[in-house]
Order: sequence, then C-alpha cells, then structure tokens
Amino acid sequence: MHTKDYIIRSETQEDCREVENLVRESFWNVYRPGCSEHYVLHVLRDDPAFVKELDFVMEQDGMLIGQNMFMRTVIEADDGRMIPVLTMGPIGITPEQKRQGYGKKLLDYSLEKAAALGFGAVLFEGNIGFYGKSGFTYARNFGIRYHDLPEGADDSFFLCKALIPGYLDGVTGVYQTPQGYYVDDADVEAFDRTFPPKEKLRLPGQIF
Repeated sequence: MHTKDYIIRSETQEDCREVENLVRESFWNVYRPGCSEHYVLHVLRDDPAFVKELDFVMEQDGMLIGQNMFMRTVIEADDGRMIPVLTMGPIGITPEQKRQGYGKKLLDYSLEKAAALGFGAVLFEGNIGFYGKSGFTYARNFGIRYHDLPEGADDSFFLCKALIPGYLDGVTGVYQTPQGYYVDDADVEAFDRTFPPKEKLRLPGQIF
C-alpha cells in the first residue's frame, strides 16, 4: 500500500533487526520495566503458527515506523470443534509517530488483508478504547472465554473482531494463546543485551 505519506509492505529478512528494535522502542517501559515484545517477535517468526503473508511493516521516508504480525490459533468450542482463528501482535509504532493515526491505518490494512486471505476472526489482548475504533468488541459478546481466566474475573482486555460475517455464530468456547507468546525472562534478558542499553523504569500504569 502506497500513499504520499507512508508505505505498508511485507517484512523482509533484511528488516528483522530494525523491526525488533522498533518494537523494543515502542514497548519499552510501557507495560513493565523494559519489555519482552521484541524477543517475542523474534521467536514467533520461526513458529509454525506464524502467518508470513500477514507480517507487515510501515515505512515513511525510507525509515520503518510501524509493524504488525499475526499467528494462527484456535477456539476450543464447547461442542468439541476446533475453530481456526487468528491472534495479532505485537503491533507497534515508533514513539515519535504515536498518536498520529498511523497505528489505526496499519491495523485496518492488516485486518483487510487477513480477511482477503479467508481468515474468519481475530482475538487478542488489547485496549478497547483504541481497537474498538477498528471494529473490535469484547470477546465475551461472542461467547468466547479467555483460557485460564477465573470465572467472574475482569476480561475487558480480551477483544474479538469477526472478519467474515457470521463466522462465530453458534460458537462458544475457550480461546487458546499460541505457546510461542510465552517466553522465559532469562531468555528475554539475554536477547535484550544484544541491543544498546536502555534504562528500565517502574512507571504508573504498568501492569507487570
């Protein structure tokens, strides 16, 4: 996708390190002191569930300013079926370009491409205030539960968007996060040491 302001294209092998640094900058000290998302991305690229056709970068004036990627997963339906779905992210925009609309443009483009490939729904963890603008709603509205979450616990972080109308009609069940998202803290630390040092800070609003 080309506009006068930016390009959205597939990630290449040559982009990988720059994209990992972009994700590191985007998530640093946001949800925890430091971050793990750049290592998660590094690991997921080699995961069988990784959808290479939906691995995108956003470029502006020859510089990468954003990225998004998707993984295949399933809903374990209450009737015994396994319902194929996607999960998403990390999705990141460089700090300098945040809150300028680029994140939504990249998200909407990515979702359009996922739908064109025939994927039926996307479920993931995010903020409804942002993702609701692109058609996401609470997964509970579809009858989908987050794995290992106790009954009655806050599930407002768990979002869903049907890419094919009616794809989740008659489906209730439990969403499973792909195992590749679970990484060891020691491995994160070792990977992070291959990047320039950054200060880890404990800040208000962090959740870990």
